[in-house]
Amino acid sequence: MSSICVVGIQWGDEGKGKVIDMMSASSDLVVRYSGGNNAGHTVVVGKEKFVLHLLPSGILRPGTKNLIGGGVVVDPWELVKEIEGIRKLGIEVELGKNLFLAWSAHLILPYHRMQDQVMEELRGHGKIGTTGRGIGPAYQDRASRIGLRFSDLADSAVLEKRVDAALSLKNRFLEGLGKAPIDREKLLGDLKEVGRVLLPSGQDVGAMVRTAALEKKEILFEGAQGMMLDVDLGTYPYVTSSSVGPAGIGAAGFPPREVQRVVGVAKAYTTRVGEGPFPTELFEEMGERIRTQGHEFGATTGRPRRCGWFDLVAVRYAVEVAGVDELCLTNLDVLSGISPLKVAVAYEGEGQSFGVYPAGVPGFENLKPHYEELEGWDEDLTSVRSFEELPAAARAYVEFLENGLGVSIPVLSVGPGRNQVIHRGAASNNGSSTKVLGV
Repeated sequence: MSSICVVGIQWGDEGKGKVIDMMSASSDLVVRYSGGNNAGHTVVVGKEKFVLHLLPSGILRPGTKNLIGGGVVVDPWELVKEIEGIRKLGIEVELGKNLFLAWSAHLILPYHRMQDQVMEELRGHGKIGTTGRGIGPAYQDRASRIGLRFSDLADSAVLEKRVDAALSLKNRFLEGLGKAPIDREKLLGDLKEVGRVLLPSGQDVGAMVRTAALEKKEILFEGAQGMMLDVDLGTYPYVTSSSVGPAGIGAAGFPPREVQRVVGVAKAYTTRVGEGPFPTELFEEMGERIRTQGHEFGATTGRPRRCGWFDLVAVRYAVEVAGVDELCLTNLDVLSGISPLKVAVAYEGEGQSFGVYPAGVPGFENLKPHYEELEGWDEDLTSVRSFEELPAAARAYVEFLENGLGVSIPVLSVGPGRNQVIHRGAASNNGSSTKVLGV
């Protein structure tokens, strides 16, 4: 048995969907453990492009069981829409057979979306760049113990009681802001209708995963967003509302200490969507060039991503706090034709230099990166399939990042397709050979 966690170690959009898709080829279970439909995993299979928001990326692999864990907040109507959409693309989705939803997963309801948008408006200049999908308010209700869970849909009496308790607070909030209150009967009717569709997927996901571990099954835990958006460890308050890293696996009913490997995913440069500090951000011509070459637009929102140089300080921090064993570096092909390349190796400001990421330090947004320059390359990398075939400058760039991060980079992605991958056969820190992606 092996249990592996794949986690992004920048500000999201690192290419986790492709990595998880490849690793799921040898996985029995793929488990999504955090986040909501604010995440977007893109997988390209042949000429078909799949964008997944709640469905685990293993859904594209026949024979793989896909589990949505208790740490995920689920918009049930969006999940039904996503299931219907992917079925139209020829993918089999059978509830209770290859897709399971934890009874303990909390639901995103219409008032969560309204609350999310209203709160963002009220923040004014302090807005955080939320997607407005209700994820934060749903997690807030979970912590306040007034949330609805998937299991509530299985019992009409319980559902009505839970809805009444929630609306007694939510409608007062909305009416106080001059918004229309939520209609109780319509909400109940909508919940019962969507429940009839989704209830066959209901399962104690934690028990399923623990049983699979005892049976020596191959388990893949799928992270959402990136470590720099973690609610505790990221660039707060410009973060998501859940534990992004392996610690979040506990909410899926599986002990994080039993995870045997953590595979980090990072781009060969840096992107970010929404507000918040971004030390290596590029503006004007170079930022637009990377955005264009990398097709950097959000899979969930369509918003243009902010682009910048690779931030060795932030990524090394994320590698350390997530306990990353090895790294997959994506989008290396996007940097072709750009020279010199820059990598941030420290931050400077307030008369200080920070070689270690200054988590929680006041005035972080005022720090400036200190760069090292590396030679670029002109060659197209999209057809390269071995490390030795890469231009010398591209190999040097990868080795520079590897040495600076202190973890091996055995896998490189040089395009969006499943086969556009380079396997280096790197060695682990203890000298034993390592294997990434299950291939």
